[in-house]
Amino acid sequence: MLLAVLISGAAFLNYNKYFEITKNIEIFSNLYKEINAHYVDETDPSKLMKTGIDAMLKSLDPFTNYISEAQIENYRLVIEGKYNGIGAKARKIGEYVTITEVYESYPAHTAGLRIGDQVLEVNGLDAKGKDSEDLYQIMRGTPKSEVEVKVLRPGETTPKLFKIVRDEVNIPNVPYSTILPDSIGYIYLITFTDNAGKNVQEALIKLKKEHPGMRGVILDLRENGGGLLHEAVNVCNTFVPQGQLIASTRGKLKETNQVYHTKLSPVDDEIPLAVLINGHSASASEIVSGAMQDLDRGVVIGQISYGKGLVQNTKDVGYNAKVKLTISKYYIPSGRCIQSVRYDEEGNKIDLPDSLRSSYKTKNGRLVYDGGGVLPDIQLKDANYPDIVQKLINDNWIFKYVTEYSLKHPAPTDPISYSFPDIEEFISYLRKNKFDDQSPLENKMNELDSLAKVNKDLDLSKELKSIRLSLENDQWNQISIHKERIALVIGEQIVERSFFEKGLLKNRLVHDPLVKEASKILNDPKQYSAILQKKG
Repeated sequence: MLLAVLISGAAFLNYNKYFEITKNIEIFSNLYKEINAHYVDETDPSKLMKTGIDAMLKSLDPFTNYISEAQIENYRLVIEGKYNGIGAKARKIGEYVTITEVYESYPAHTAGLRIGDQVLEVNGLDAKGKDSEDLYQIMRGTPKSEVEVKVLRPGETTPKLFKIVRDEVNIPNVPYSTILPDSIGYIYLITFTDNAGKNVQEALIKLKKEHPGMRGVILDLRENGGGLLHEAVNVCNTFVPQGQLIASTRGKLKETNQVYHTKLSPVDDEIPLAVLINGHSASASEIVSGAMQDLDRGVVIGQISYGKGLVQNTKDVGYNAKVKLTISKYYIPSGRCIQSVRYDEEGNKIDLPDSLRSSYKTKNGRLVYDGGGVLPDIQLKDANYPDIVQKLINDNWIFKYVTEYSLKHPAPTDPISYSFPDIEEFISYLRKNKFDDQSPLENKMNELDSLAKVNKDLDLSKELKSIRLSLENDQWNQISIHKERIALVIGEQIVERSFFEKGLLKNRLVHDPLVKEASKILNDPKQYSAILQKKG
């Protein structure tokens, strides 16, 4: 009798749930039709629907997303590391989208496009005011098809028209590997797309073959936002034996519960290893860095990682569109999940205090913690750019300056030895163009200033003016304090104009503080071993 009641109750709950789903879909459909039929201005049905879907998914987590038909090439790039297009990156700077990166030997490069070119038209369509996403939808397309791009080149007044034949663009997930001067290998992995594990393994095999005396290896996962979970396992398999547990997943449905072990013999499970991470290392990057930490297989150096312990899968929803939705959480060898449980409205994680994080133990008995990311064994403040440097990068101050500078000065002849010599000139450029870092405090000050004017509070207005002057002086002090770091970033971008991404990486390695710290530790067996042993 009790069993019958329970079954009846469960059936009622399911019926009630599906009734609610059906009812609300009908309400939404009717609302959507009424808006498109009767709203005073013309509406774009696709954009209107996407706005509604995006708002619904945003209430779940930052990683559950709708992928429209127009975004499928972007999706291929994230998953496969390839797409059909011209081989260039761009972003909106001012009123026009500007070319910010050109991939060597791909159509945009062979046709003659350069970094700094301002896109005026694509296939005869005016590009003024368009976003980079709008132009990507036009510039990406079927291989061997043609696209016409009209640009205005810096320093010139007459536009140039380029006819570019699209092709498959395959962006390498290991763009660079090398041996450093102190016999330490370096492998840079930028994303966990298809064959990431294979490419890391091949890079290590090549380094070991060419440099038999190699004393250790650095795996650089900074700025790596993740990708395919099985490729994270394959990357780990480069350094740990066959059959080792790397990750497990647990979700609402039993079929999403999986256990992932390494399947092959490692390339080298003894060579000293350092893994570099920062605040933008996420997901698969955290599986690799967290697993290496849990297994005491390598030293993790940098800053606490992003904190994404969620697994997504994609489902077709018709008309070549997909939804990428969170189906489970992943757990690394110690049993911890590094998922940050709090996000702000923009999807950025909110750091958890240690009091809210549970402790676990590594293979050697070292304490590690769940929630909010992988905490490095060696934390370095230089893992991320200082706020003022990041501001100069994000708001294109350095990019625009490098564009002007490159018109007046000869290109570097050697990517490794080049250093930017004119930092005071750059600071003068900022002053001349009225640089303002627009700090959050300054934005709040502007709000207070408006209130003071409304209320005609002269004393408050005078006090705010004094504080604003102090904030302005502080931004210039911060620039002065970090001018050497700024000069290095400018130098990298100047080198990239002539030697592409590989040249930028070669230049960066000469002065990279994390690489230097990792090399020092890997060259000191006692320090390396001491870091990986249980404390106390």
